[in-house]
Amino acid sequence: MNRRDILKAFAATAFTPLVGSIDVVNGTPDELTEGIASNLKLWYDRPANNWLEALPLGNGRIGAMVYGGLATETVQLNELTLWAGQPHCYNNPEAKAFLEPIREAILAGDYKLAQDLVGKHWIGRPWAQMPYQPFGSLKLAFDHSATEPTHYRRELDLDSAITTTTYQLKGTKFRREAFISYPDQVFIMRITANNLGQIGFTAEFETPHVKKQTSANGNDLILEVEGGAAKGLDGGVRGYGILRVIADGVQIQSNDSQLTVKGANAVTLLVSLATSYHNYRDITDDPIEKANRWLAQAKSRTFGNLKSSHEADYRSLFDRVHLDFGAKPSQLPTDQRILAFPKGQDPELVALHFQYARYLLISSSRPGGQPATLQGIWNNSLEPAWDSKYTVNINAEMNYWPAESCALSECHEPLFQLISEIAETGAKTAQDSYGARGWVCHHNTDVWRGTAPVDWYGSGMWPLGGAWLCMHLWEHYLYGLDKQALAKHYPLMKGAAQFFLDTLIEEPKHKWLVTCPSLSPEHEHHERATLCAGPTMDMQILRDLFGACAKASEILETDADFRREVQDAQARLAPMQVGAQGQLQEWAEDWDADAPDQKHRHVSHLYGLYPSHQITPSTPDLFAAAKRTLEIRGDEGVGWSLAWKIAFWARLLDGNHAFKLVSEALKPADATSTRYDEGGGVYPNLFDSHPPFQIDGNFGFAAGIVEMLMQSHLGEIHLLPARPDAWPNGSVRGLRVRGGYVVDVEWKKGQLSRALIRASHSGKCVVRYGDKRKEMQVKTGGSYRVEAHDFL
Repeated sequence: MNRRDILKAFAATAFTPLVGSIDVVNGTPDELTEGIASNLKLWYDRPANNWLEALPLGNGRIGAMVYGGLATETVQLNELTLWAGQPHCYNNPEAKAFLEPIREAILAGDYKLAQDLVGKHWIGRPWAQMPYQPFGSLKLAFDHSATEPTHYRRELDLDSAITTTTYQLKGTKFRREAFISYPDQVFIMRITANNLGQIGFTAEFETPHVKKQTSANGNDLILEVEGGAAKGLDGGVRGYGILRVIADGVQIQSNDSQLTVKGANAVTLLVSLATSYHNYRDITDDPIEKANRWLAQAKSRTFGNLKSSHEADYRSLFDRVHLDFGAKPSQLPTDQRILAFPKGQDPELVALHFQYARYLLISSSRPGGQPATLQGIWNNSLEPAWDSKYTVNINAEMNYWPAESCALSECHEPLFQLISEIAETGAKTAQDSYGARGWVCHHNTDVWRGTAPVDWYGSGMWPLGGAWLCMHLWEHYLYGLDKQALAKHYPLMKGAAQFFLDTLIEEPKHKWLVTCPSLSPEHEHHERATLCAGPTMDMQILRDLFGACAKASEILETDADFRREVQDAQARLAPMQVGAQGQLQEWAEDWDADAPDQKHRHVSHLYGLYPSHQITPSTPDLFAAAKRTLEIRGDEGVGWSLAWKIAFWARLLDGNHAFKLVSEALKPADATSTRYDEGGGVYPNLFDSHPPFQIDGNFGFAAGIVEMLMQSHLGEIHLLPARPDAWPNGSVRGLRVRGGYVVDVEWKKGQLSRALIRASHSGKCVVRYGDKRKEMQVKTGGSYRVEAHDFL
């Protein structure tokens, strides 16, 4: 039975709405599966004019942006270990000597002195970390006449992770398929035509790198580059790329830097990329050997074999979750759907954007590779915005919010590897700069695993980045209840907690334990005054970290003395407070009304609402204060900020307000804007706008949709907690929830129809809908149906 037959069979089952469109549940299986397929494609009726219109491919290591050009096809390429610089420790050797003077200045209210001291003696050497860099571009100049083509279409099929470009020229139909294989570790393009001898082009590599060399040999085109120097640090990572052209029916001509194909029946292109990067300490790998090894493996297989293994691998992840809002997908090209979205209802664009985020995570974060950067795996600039690295005061964390709930736990692995590596470099920062045990990471890290404060005091002097990342280790356990994984990750959590046990100070007025120096990312509490002691977000993260460490030590039956130590410290942390405006205070003192930017894009102190669960309906004063904070902040925001606000309003159980932010997130972005404080929306290829492009908004959007449809942070499965009026019908299948469950749910006419709970562990399962609860005893491997009448 092929995959389409399987989908037909699934669509014909009693639980049809969980896969097909509710509006056509009485239609034929063909109609149902066609509806599914048509809403899993980004498609366009013209080639991409620029990078923000091109379509992304990736396998977690190699990234490509495919333009679908006619006279010239451009495939812009990345390899996720090609960065500027080389192994380096950013720690400032002067830092520890100035720690106490900085603290004294902050506690005395002399913020200017504290900030001057941080700027002079704490910011890293060099002052900023290294940028992620592009590899180059493959250019194919086709032997097409000036005749205008007809029937042009380019698309990205999320169902298969394949881009396709088709068009007709003088009676010949041309087709290009492209994908990047995780099993075979190469980029693959197949060019075909329905008439013999019609394919001809010249291929060459281009790259923006200063240190570069191109050459051609037989059927191979070679590109060699070296990652650049930046911020005074020399480059050192060597990159090697090789294109193998396999043409049916003709010989390939080559010169110094080009390959030429004329009159071919079909052509397969294989591109293998590799670098000398081994790990953050070692860049002595042989990129030529690695690239040729992967190429040799791929060229020994047929295109059909390569394609089928790619699709099987990709679908093993992507097919776990289906989302449908019960409407027929728009038949407009995707860029036109975006333009039309504010003018009318197109709920299936929301579903497409949700699945696009899952596609992007699979494509940019796979086991054995690097985590997704600020731009995932896709970058076309030697100097990208914010260096396209890892900003860990929200952005890197947001990248991985959908990993567990959207059934992509494996995609979390690169982030876990990063945490284990910054625990090593962060231990040196903790000792060198604070004289403390454990480990610390400030607001940024890069491929060299820098952990010192960088950039400037107004963002860099925030020591909670590593602590927040550790909550991903704990969430991984809560979703899967994997004690073996918890035992592996527990030392990282413990080390992060030990650092704060050594560095928290006693606040003189209330005797609370607080962080100092720190800040509330990246917000000034007075004009040009940022540093402070004990900002609310710090206390919330530490309350979570200490609590997770204590609970993990119980589960693993270890470290009883350490458990008591973190529990004692947790009890003394500065509490959350309600300020004079009725808002949740962002700082230990009620400075919120004096902050110069009342609409600031960061809403850091609502970490306690989401992703944490310290603020819930069970804490009514804080719950009301969180809502008031969002009212003051407003609904405007850049991409990732809008995505966070979707989750905030979902946690406040206000689905209609959350949907308002969904609509803002899907508005057309201004591609000409470079103002990082003005933006939001999506570009024609559905990349999220900061601006410029920043991928965290894509991932945060998916996480926010989950929170609207399913919540599990309070020890129960809450069905449809924030469903908006705009989604009266729908179904979702395959969402993971905490406690080891997978859940399908269907709703009609604004009401729950039924749900299916699949359990991976035995025990008591509590399901909530509205204000009603149902308790069930479940067994490992069991499936349990919940009907609407169970909540009457």
